[in-house]
Amino acid sequence: MAGHSKWSNIKHRKARADAQKGKIFTKLAREIIVAVREGGGDLDNNFSLRLAVQKAREANMPGDSINRAIQKGLGEPGDLSLEQVVYEGYGPGGVAILLDIMTANRNKTAAEIRHIFSRRGGSMGESGCVLWMFKRKGYIVVEREEGTLSEEELLLAVLESGAEDFKEEENSYVIITPPEQFEAVKEKLREHGIVPGTAEVTMVPQVTVTVEDAGEATRLLGLLEALEDHDDVQNVFANFDIPEEVMRSVSI
Repeated sequence: MAGHSKWSNIKHRKARADAQKGKIFTKLAREIIVAVREGGGDLDNNFSLRLAVQKAREANMPGDSINRAIQKGLGEPGDLSLEQVVYEGYGPGGVAILLDIMTANRNKTAAEIRHIFSRRGGSMGESGCVLWMFKRKGYIVVEREEGTLSEEELLLAVLESGAEDFKEEENSYVIITPPEQFEAVKEKLREHGIVPGTAEVTMVPQVTVTVEDAGEATRLLGLLEALEDHDDVQNVFANFDIPEEVMRSVSI
């Protein structure tokens, strides 16, 4: 998972940079709109909306913008007709890639995404070709220096609050939770003064592909970044594992 965690950190740095341009706010607003349409506008009773709003707040999205997105989801006149779809494909090294898309023009978006895959050494696949490799989980990364708990104390704390897996990496710990226990585990960490570097409900790969060639890893991450940059792509998930020594030599 080392490369996967590093990619997660890269995405979060990129999100902060995009926030300066306002680009990330558009994607966050779309996520809120769809969450409201699927589960209503009540934060207490709509888990997906609660997560979307939390993500927006962490990105410093203005409260007025969050409220406007909720109102659009409730059916404010003039709103775009957004459709949520999933695209699947493969990247360099046979890495499985799953895309969460929100689009007002499915045909146009599909053609553009197919072009990105082709230009960057990947290929789009048929529906269902890689989805089975992923499961929706809470995904939390804690840097080793965060908080005052020892590794054993941290492990016990998160397992008691509902985590299902705990992985040690070079400079961090990765905590995997069922989606419904995600907030409980985050709250337990807060009680101990621990602020995760990454905390999200995401699609976690159940099988991984090791990419050991630096050139291939560079092409893969270039493809993932290009997909992230597309306006209609909300999230990019991939099942790669790039060893730390290879990741250090990757140029992105």
